[in-house]
Amino acid sequence: MERTTVPGATCRAAAALAALVAGVALCAGDLLARDFPFGSRTRSVNDLGNQYVPLHAHLWDLLHGRADGGLLVNWQSGYGSSFLPDFGTYLSSPFAPLVALFPRDRIDLAVYAITVLKVASAAAAMAWLLLRLRPGRRWAAALLGASYALCGWTLAADYNPMWLDGLIALPLLCLVGEWALAGRRRIPGVLIVALAWSANFYTAYMATLGAGLVLLVRLSLAAPPRRQALAAAGRAVLTVVLGMGLAAPLLAVVYLGTEHAYPGRLARFHPVPAENLPARLLPATYDYSSPALYVGTTALLLALALPFHRAVPGRVRAGWTALVLLVALSLQWAPTSLAWHAFAVPQGSSYRQSFVLCGLLVIAAWHALSYGPPGLPALGAAGALLTLTVAAASRTNLVHAHTWPVLLLGVAGALTGLLLLRRSGQRGGPGRRGRLAVLAVLVLLGAQTGESAASAAVASGLRLKHLDDYAPWGERQRLQAAAIARADGWPRYRTDPGREQTVANDPLAVGGQGAAYYSSLTSDVLTRTLTALGGGWTSGGRGVQSLDNPVTDVLFSVGARVHSPPDPHQTRLPEDTAAPTVTRRNVPPLVTVRARPDHAAFGSSPYRNQELLLGSRVYTVPRITVRGDDGTPVPGRRVGSGNALTGPSVSARCPAGTQVYLAAPHFSGTARLAGGTESAVPFHYDQGRALAAMEPLGRAPASGRVRIDLVPDRPGRIPSGAVGCLDTARLSTAAARLKATGATSVTVSDGTVRARLPVGSKGLAVLAAPRIAGWRCAAGDGPARPARQYHGLIAVPLDGAETSLTCTFHPPGLRLGTAVGLASLAALLLLSAATAVRRRRLSTPAPTTPPAPRERVTAAP
Repeated sequence: MERTTVPGATCRAAAALAALVAGVALCAGDLLARDFPFGSRTRSVNDLGNQYVPLHAHLWDLLHGRADGGLLVNWQSGYGSSFLPDFGTYLSSPFAPLVALFPRDRIDLAVYAITVLKVASAAAAMAWLLLRLRPGRRWAAALLGASYALCGWTLAADYNPMWLDGLIALPLLCLVGEWALAGRRRIPGVLIVALAWSANFYTAYMATLGAGLVLLVRLSLAAPPRRQALAAAGRAVLTVVLGMGLAAPLLAVVYLGTEHAYPGRLARFHPVPAENLPARLLPATYDYSSPALYVGTTALLLALALPFHRAVPGRVRAGWTALVLLVALSLQWAPTSLAWHAFAVPQGSSYRQSFVLCGLLVIAAWHALSYGPPGLPALGAAGALLTLTVAAASRTNLVHAHTWPVLLLGVAGALTGLLLLRRSGQRGGPGRRGRLAVLAVLVLLGAQTGESAASAAVASGLRLKHLDDYAPWGERQRLQAAAIARADGWPRYRTDPGREQTVANDPLAVGGQGAAYYSSLTSDVLTRTLTALGGGWTSGGRGVQSLDNPVTDVLFSVGARVHSPPDPHQTRLPEDTAAPTVTRRNVPPLVTVRARPDHAAFGSSPYRNQELLLGSRVYTVPRITVRGDDGTPVPGRRVGSGNALTGPSVSARCPAGTQVYLAAPHFSGTARLAGGTESAVPFHYDQGRALAAMEPLGRAPASGRVRIDLVPDRPGRIPSGAVGCLDTARLSTAAARLKATGATSVTVSDGTVRARLPVGSKGLAVLAAPRIAGWRCAAGDGPARPARQYHGLIAVPLDGAETSLTCTFHPPGLRLGTAVGLASLAALLLLSAATAVRRRRLSTPAPTTPPAPRERVTAAP
């Protein structure tokens, strides 16, 4: 095994330079693109705006003691959701708490600063690793470290800040492999594994696989005796197992959280055309669905030159080249793609493991450069391969007009710098060689920075054209937060941020306690319960939306509801400067008592389902007729095609003065009550992706004849019981009855709810929160038992003797994970103690037997 003797100061200097180059290049790219915070264009695309920024805002509230809930329960989203799985998935990075250092209304800037810091840390970690793999020049390690941190995967996925922890984890886990080879630093190795898997288990899994492949290559190149090789592999496996064990309290909770989550959409792996892979090696390309393999032209040329660089030992050339090719092929084969993604096809891009291949390309480039700059034959061969790559890429639609100038500048800079570097070691005196070397370094670093900045700017612009985007924190959110703060009465009642959402996680961003919730861990029971009550969703069922309906407000104790103007960033309409309004309602407490609960199953009508949970009849559900443009009935009530293409209508009869609702989950377009004063209401349906929510349209006229004009924007269907006519007087009576028999007081603290009940309460106590796995309840002084379910809500039987109720929440997997974590910690301490004792014995010299004293001989008298 080749031993490295690189001083720690050299590694630190290389890491610092790599971090600086990567950070400057990333910020320069955003400056070129005029992205936030350097310009007017938003960075909050896709899940960054919908999930990650709001979740970081909630973390800010937790750290400052302003959140409703704690680490166990998030009372702001989904009417009460398990928060620890979300924390372990999105917020457990050691960088995440840095949001607390920023003002609350600068949360977008906080997330951006963390993103830059993570990219810089990945560059530093890779530069450190390269110098540990093989001695070399620190500027070269810094250059390639920055190349790795600014790879195409980063530029395409930096709106997923939690994935960037995997970018950092890969070189760190490779370092752990190096320590395992040398039989050193078990404790730091285990802690790094634990930190990586705790920060983001998903990308840590991929990074661990990549680090394992690197370790195998290192073992094959070193070719130690079988016993030594097995011992090194065993140490590495033990380190990973113990590290994962330490992370088990989070991993177990997240795993079981996914088991209880709504399944979402099913996906299948479809490999991209083969020519798309070489296209993504080039700078300034972007595609959401193909592997982003760009690592910079310098690193790419060096990696391509490695097989032909005769200064590098043949085994080294063959080993690293073979690994790069095998991993590249594994991207395109369904079984290996499934293995890379933890045996679950991702909903989205199927190439989330691409950063591992980028890291391997950079390691190959390092081996080509650390043995000395490649000569002209090797560079010529690399140039020929690059030409073939460009030729293959030019046949795809991934290469844009701006790709060519960036590529030409990158090639010119890389070749100039490498040739100057080689010449600096061949000709002239020391002074001339030194000047050529400095010039070569400046050219290479400048080319790398400029090429990466340009690629980042291009990726940012193209990403905005392909993905949804959301405005950063601004006046709209400030007005929403202020209105919610004035109306807030938690836990006496909930304040819902409203149906007119800014992002899918509005309650986390602006406050309140609403139904809206978007996460990969949205519980199955929440989605199914709200869907049965008429709620809508996006993201395949994992983005649950608020439901603007007075019956569900009564059911979930929503005493205040905020109504905001439509978001101008989404509608592209002129900004409405009107302040949000608040509708208040007299609602029952969070805990109510149902003396005669109806356990009949939910049906297909959301109106009847609401009544079933309410315990009272408040709707009239009339027969409807759907007519097309020509006035004839539409077969199957299908709209958006045939004679119901542009102007279909729905006719029904409602009691005069009742509130008219339309529940058409499979309709997309707008609906408007004919003759009413309200504007058209949007409905959004996309098969498998989005379901339209029930919407209020206005009051029924005195004649009772209701006509709803539809403007579909895609084919859809109107169900037979789509129209509901709500009698608000009956609803007020039902709400008053539930309030009179409900809890007299309710207190909520993180994962515990306590309620005082009226004397003699019998039947079923119902807590207005989804019955997610982990709730246990006790009535009076009785024992705590797993909570029952009443139409998706938490329920506890009462026999009339209890006057109190206590419900506590323990995330599934927390106890098991904690036990595994403690066992791993104990094993680590025992192993460390045994190793220390063994080393002490080996270092202590063996005791020697002192010479026997000589016997004194005296003469005879």
